[in-house]
Amino acid sequence: MSSAKQKKDSAQPELPIEGSEPKAVETKKAAAKDNGETHVLAEAMGTVAHKPFAPGKIELALHRRVNTSFLEYASYVIRDRAIPHLADGVKPVQRRILWSLHQNDDGRFIKVANVVGDTMKYHPHGDASIGDALVVLANKRYLIEGQGNFGNIYTGDPAAAPRYIECRLTELARTEVFNDSITEFVPSYDGRNQEPVTLPCKLPLSLMLGAEGIAVGLSARLLPHNFPELLEAQIAILKKQPFKCLPDFPTGGLMDARDYQDGKGSVKVRAKIKTKDESTVVIKEIPPSTTTESLIASIEDATRKGKLKVKSINDFTSEDVEIEIKCPQGVDAEKLVDALYAFTDCEVSITSRIIVIKNNRPVELTVTEVLRENTAQLVELLKRELELKQKQLEDELHYRTLERIFIEERIYKLIEKCKTSEAVTAAVYEGFKPFKKQLVRDIADPDVEKLLQVRIRRISLFDINKHREEMDQVKADLADTQKNLKSLTKYAIGHLEALLEKYGPLYPRLTTKSARHEEVDVKAVAFKSFKVSYDRESGYVGYKVSGEEFKLECTKFDKILLVFKDGTYKVSELPEKLFVGPELFYCGLPDREKIFTCAYTDRNASYLKRFTFGGTILNKAYSCIPEKSRILFFAPETPKQLYVRYKPAPHQKISQQTCDPNEIEVKSAKTRGRQISIKDISSVTAEPTRGWDEKAATTKIVFA
Repeated sequence: MSSAKQKKDSAQPELPIEGSEPKAVETKKAAAKDNGETHVLAEAMGTVAHKPFAPGKIELALHRRVNTSFLEYASYVIRDRAIPHLADGVKPVQRRILWSLHQNDDGRFIKVANVVGDTMKYHPHGDASIGDALVVLANKRYLIEGQGNFGNIYTGDPAAAPRYIECRLTELARTEVFNDSITEFVPSYDGRNQEPVTLPCKLPLSLMLGAEGIAVGLSARLLPHNFPELLEAQIAILKKQPFKCLPDFPTGGLMDARDYQDGKGSVKVRAKIKTKDESTVVIKEIPPSTTTESLIASIEDATRKGKLKVKSINDFTSEDVEIEIKCPQGVDAEKLVDALYAFTDCEVSITSRIIVIKNNRPVELTVTEVLRENTAQLVELLKRELELKQKQLEDELHYRTLERIFIEERIYKLIEKCKTSEAVTAAVYEGFKPFKKQLVRDIADPDVEKLLQVRIRRISLFDINKHREEMDQVKADLADTQKNLKSLTKYAIGHLEALLEKYGPLYPRLTTKSARHEEVDVKAVAFKSFKVSYDRESGYVGYKVSGEEFKLECTKFDKILLVFKDGTYKVSELPEKLFVGPELFYCGLPDREKIFTCAYTDRNASYLKRFTFGGTILNKAYSCIPEKSRILFFAPETPKQLYVRYKPAPHQKISQQTCDPNEIEVKSAKTRGRQISIKDISSVTAEPTRGWDEKAATTKIVFA
């Protein structure tokens, strides 16, 4: 056998013999069998020599795998990344940041870089997302207090690097967001730490902070609301009174919330613009979702497009917004304000869609429903805290009673002769039998163990009077706790009123509520920034044509009416440079009420009519005179008098006449008009022209 043939044979894979299978296939089938299912690939392969390959089964398995993986990924993004939880109102990354701050809280500021690093023990994603989320929380003021440059919400300037700035929890967060005793924990992503499922939050944080999240096939947008107003709404819920809550944005502005629909609609927010003088306006507050930079960019863009006229823009923003805009000569400041609302980001519309995680699923709710859920959770958390406090007070009262009896009745003397621990315990039990009625509950082994740890110094310095005062205080606290448990609603109202009294002045409303914005007519406030002209030599018309005819001043929204010598006309969009040919007769702004005067002639006679063009379809050609006719005179108004000259003819006695067009009624563009004469007309003019004979006999045309 040749070496070439040997090489070819060695390159071909051996086919499996009947009854045997490749080792890899055997392994896959065995693994599938162990898992209780048939491996599709092994089933499709089978014995290669005798079973046909089945790609459809592999494809079906692949589809199932992709579908399952996609659903798992979508669920993860929705629940664990993008959408806030109804219970505590925060996203997972925010919850982990707050928990990390709580774990390390000692009242002093902590370097943000350290907080980010510590949060990564709980958050399985990068440090950049943690740092950005922390800056956002700090700028919302309620939960995190920052020290250093945390950026500027007005200008959009970013925060300094995490190694240069510090933060700590606010007092509000410490007292109202955390309680380790009633927090449910789960292992972190690597199993090394414990993190809370949700924080035991007693605040309506989802509506306080607001949130935006984009998940797989789902997006949420919760608008921020005013903290004191939310507390007032919760008090109204507990008192079963009506209430209404509207958004409040940290950038301020003027809000029209008539379409808010309890969180399922939208709001319109305007910048607060003041007129400084006749030629200057100043923007003092900006709408949310904008910055001074983006707002100025939108003004410059509108100016370039000719929607408004601005002489100069100066940004003096620092701690407060101040954008000064100068008007050009001839432009009124009040009109500029309307134009800014109409054509720039000085007015924005923001849609609200409240989607939160409830019972491990995304649900869409209204503001009222969210507040009712948060209020019910508040009452439940207060109940659990009171029950926990009651148990602690009962335990303290029980132990203090044991301690008093143990020392005052000298029960500790009974254990001096005991030689074993069992005998010591029995002696303590025996010593407390006469005082059983004084105890809060029966004595137990842990109580005995605790009593046996009382030091001699404690016994020798025991002050019975002071002890009784402390016990009286514990009894009073216990009675007060039990009283609050019996009237939970009243206790919750008192809790909210205390919060309102303490924090209400610190968080005033920033966005001014207005019943309704005055609608701005964009066409009415648009500036005439375009000059349309016509160049007969080139045949072009438009605002980028340097012609000498018509020179019509227009706004961006204007249409133009074009009338040609053959009597056709059409309405067109404002053109940059449109070719119409040399036969353009008239160019102007279309107006349904505008009256035109036209004289034309056909083969038999000449006619005069007054008409309005009325409604037209854009770019559709119409005709204002019959076919095979010729225009003699056309004017966009009604002249006081027309001068008609006839062509010379044999035996013609009258060569010129005048007529009053006002005698003709106004009709549509298709009307035929009144007959002037059956004679051939050489010209019809609104003023006596060269060739008009003042001495010749002139009569007035009387229309039948």
